[in-house]
Amino acid sequence: MAKLRFMALKELLNRKPLYIDDAGRPISEYFGRNVFDMSKMKKYLSTEAFNHVMKAIEEGSRIDRKMADQIALGMKAWATENGATHYTHWFHPLTDATAEKHDAFIDFNTVGGGVFESFSGKLLVQQEPDASSLPSGGLRNTFEARGYSAWDVSSPAFIVGTTLCLPTIFISYTGEALDYKMPLLKSLAAIDKASADVCQYFDKNVTRVTSNMGWEQEYFLVDEALYMARPDLMLTERTLMGHSSSKDQQLEDHYFSSIPERVIAYMEDFERESYLLGIPVKTRHNEVAPNQFEVAPIYEEANLSNDHNQLIMDIMKKVARKHGFRVLFHEKPFKGINGSGKHNNWSLSTNTGVNLFSPGKNPRTNMQFLTFLLNVLKAVHDHQDLLLASILTASNTHRLGSNEAPPSIISVFLGHELNRVLGELEETVPDKKMTPDEKTFIKLNIGKIPEILLDNTDRNRTSPFAFTGDRFEYRAVGSSANCASALIVLNTIVAGQLKRFKIEVDALIDKGVKKDEAILQTLKRYIKETKNIRFDGNGYSPEWLEEAKRRGLYNISSVPEALEAYLTEKSKKVFSENDVFDPKELEARTEVELKKFIKKIQIESRVLGDITINHIVPTAVSYMNTLFANVHGLKEVFGKTADFNTMAGDMLDLIKKISDHIQHIKNMQANMIQARKRANKEEDVHKAARLYNTTVRPCLDEIRYHVDKLELIVDNEMWPLPKYRELLFAR
Repeated sequence: MAKLRFMALKELLNRKPLYIDDAGRPISEYFGRNVFDMSKMKKYLSTEAFNHVMKAIEEGSRIDRKMADQIALGMKAWATENGATHYTHWFHPLTDATAEKHDAFIDFNTVGGGVFESFSGKLLVQQEPDASSLPSGGLRNTFEARGYSAWDVSSPAFIVGTTLCLPTIFISYTGEALDYKMPLLKSLAAIDKASADVCQYFDKNVTRVTSNMGWEQEYFLVDEALYMARPDLMLTERTLMGHSSSKDQQLEDHYFSSIPERVIAYMEDFERESYLLGIPVKTRHNEVAPNQFEVAPIYEEANLSNDHNQLIMDIMKKVARKHGFRVLFHEKPFKGINGSGKHNNWSLSTNTGVNLFSPGKNPRTNMQFLTFLLNVLKAVHDHQDLLLASILTASNTHRLGSNEAPPSIISVFLGHELNRVLGELEETVPDKKMTPDEKTFIKLNIGKIPEILLDNTDRNRTSPFAFTGDRFEYRAVGSSANCASALIVLNTIVAGQLKRFKIEVDALIDKGVKKDEAILQTLKRYIKETKNIRFDGNGYSPEWLEEAKRRGLYNISSVPEALEAYLTEKSKKVFSENDVFDPKELEARTEVELKKFIKKIQIESRVLGDITINHIVPTAVSYMNTLFANVHGLKEVFGKTADFNTMAGDMLDLIKKISDHIQHIKNMQANMIQARKRANKEEDVHKAARLYNTTVRPCLDEIRYHVDKLELIVDNEMWPLPKYRELLFAR
């Protein structure tokens, strides 16, 4: 094994940057070339078919069979002209990866024999992939294989290699969602309707509100040779052992520094592939930790943006292999240094071109801004448990609360000046009818918001949910996650809150209160009710833990416990009232997440056991034997003298330390196996997950402690696994 480590390092030294041939070519010349976008639809579809598709995208109307056949013919013509031989329904099952089954564009020619290229509207609109082997949370039995994928017309088709990919939803035979896209689309529809209804108070021209997202994808790169020499990285995507390097990120010299040559060649390659698929990648840079990087796009409509994030993660993995790298999307692949997140920057915009989280130029537009701002605060305050459940996973728990990641306490950062505006509004808005002077004062005060926010919306890296001037940034989302999980919850709870807001305001108006006064009185109450969730301080400080507890904020780091939030009556109500999930689907999804948690801890414990017993312990024993041989050699040279006693004593102390660490590892390994067996016998998945969390997971950290101590003792030439200094700095 040690030989493999040094072979990997030798392989790495021979790596050269692999630049693509057309690097430097203007992006605009080939952006979206492999996407069946609007310009290509105009070219390959009849006017009738094109208008039919646009109506379906903009209004959600159904595409009938006749039109589907026309669209399929045009899509096939474009795809085959660009080298496609197959097609697939591309969807997001609950595996945190994408899924696809390829079929060729062929059918038998009944006249004259042979085959010909064929693609019908029926094949375009709906397929029947096997649903039995994908997670369903008990919605499908193993012997009930049928599931349906249905075309999502709002996300354009694209070509990868020789395959036409059709973004689709994935549902069970009985209609329940088995994916991320279906509930995401439902949540987008819910927030569209609720937001547009509230916008009517301020602008009658608003008929549609779009949810937008810009993700920031952080990731690590590891040389493929070193990756292959680390079974834990290969099988779990994180290092289950490894002592920290003497130098890691203390100097913060990697952040925003010049990008290494091999890495920039890799970035240019995967960016080119992204541009071909219409993914508007904008930013690339070094992140804080060694060998950690980030890519971010221009903002897009949330559904499309989420598709693009899932697609680019796949692209990055494939392209990395060409460059001798492996990409790590795990939230905490290396202990003691920065983890990786996927910040979700979220905003709402109207069909009239207004960002609802941007202050306007007059009191009326600013009242609209305050209305949406405070309704988001109220939604986050009332459903902080759901927001945490949407992002807390086995891997993300390693990241949250350490090394520049936000804590697992949901709070909202607004900034000093915006908090001051809310404070003044709370004090100046009366609970009853306003005098003319009060109305004037409030309008003047609200009118100052654009000026205030221009230079005073700072960022807070420790806040899990921060307002950053014209959007909210949900920083707690993990780098390996499907963004839809957090977006579904966020869209749904805000939609539910906006509906409640409208009911409350309309009730006041019905009592004779003027509209503006009714809105302001309701907002004043929200300001008071959301004080506990607003926090601008240091989210890493121990004092915040105590303060959050006093405020009554939700603080749970246990995944099984956090996931229970999906099953409360309050959660079931908000999801069902907004037609996103029914109770049966919530129970199924919770079961899926609990099983994923169990399986990840189970795999990690098995991998750790294998490495320690079959690689680490034998290496440590071999080194002990070397030390024993040295002691015998010293005795032959020096005899039983004072010099021998001193030197042999030091070696025997070292042997004793190694022996103690080995014994602890063996004992904890045995305990871990027994804990796993007990947990596996538990039929209730909720109880099994809690047992894995409380009895199996702690063993991993205990075993790691002793392995890492051995790494500091055992001869470097004998140590079998690539060390942190090699994984993080060898490029």
